[in-house]
Amino acid sequence: MKLAFSTLGVPGMPLPDVLRLATAHGYHGVELRTHPEEPVHTDLDPSQRAEVAAEFKGSGVEILGLAGYARVAAPGDDEPVLAEIRTLLDLARDLGAPYIRVFPGGDLDVQTPEEADATAARRLGTAAEYANDLGVRILLETHDSHRTAADAMRVLGLVGHRQVGALWDVMHTWLGGEQPSETYAALSPHLGYVQVKDIASAEDTTPLPLGAGVLPLAECVEVLSRHGWDGWLCWEYEKRWYETAAPLPDLLGAGSEHLSRLLNDSA
Repeated sequence: MKLAFSTLGVPGMPLPDVLRLATAHGYHGVELRTHPEEPVHTDLDPSQRAEVAAEFKGSGVEILGLAGYARVAAPGDDEPVLAEIRTLLDLARDLGAPYIRVFPGGDLDVQTPEEADATAARRLGTAAEYANDLGVRILLETHDSHRTAADAMRVLGLVGHRQVGALWDVMHTWLGGEQPSETYAALSPHLGYVQVKDIASAEDTTPLPLGAGVLPLAECVEVLSRHGWDGWLCWEYEKRWYETAAPLPDLLGAGSEHLSRLLNDSA
């Protein structure tokens, strides 16, 4: 498996500094939080996009994916959501990123679960054709209204398109009460990559160094290894949402060592 980290952990950091951190601490890739407050976002012009792609190529670090914020199950008209997904897909194509991340984002106060599932599946099925033309995969993250693999699979089963897959966020499946073996069994045919992290408890989700909290990271890695999965583990350290959390650059070295230990122990 290859290691990456998300720029959610280093909000606003210039790209050259991000790439230096990755190469210094043994990370093969970076997940780019794609938001207007970050250096990489959908309003970049063609020359800026080419510059970003060249910086990654020159560093030897891969762009794992673009972490966007489209909410595919959200109530409302389809077209604004589809337009947001298309702009993310265009940026991914221009940068050479294989994946974009979308959220479920259903609102079960105003939708039934069946309505949320159908809305998400309809939009993802439409976007899948465009994604296929560009050679980019759309990954539905286990998150918010669809936090478990079982939830995500209700949508992915309706879509049934190879360009639409799953992103396993280990915190949300754990909060949803799933065991890693259950999550993997459900998502494995669709799995793009895995987001790892650690927290103190279900009540306190402030990010911690990997291995310092309660999330079943060893079990997750063991399940993946046992099944011969050789994709990406991406550390999503949510510094942007928790300003008091320790700075990620100080933790990256120990984080890659911890993941490497887990991989060795599960080999």
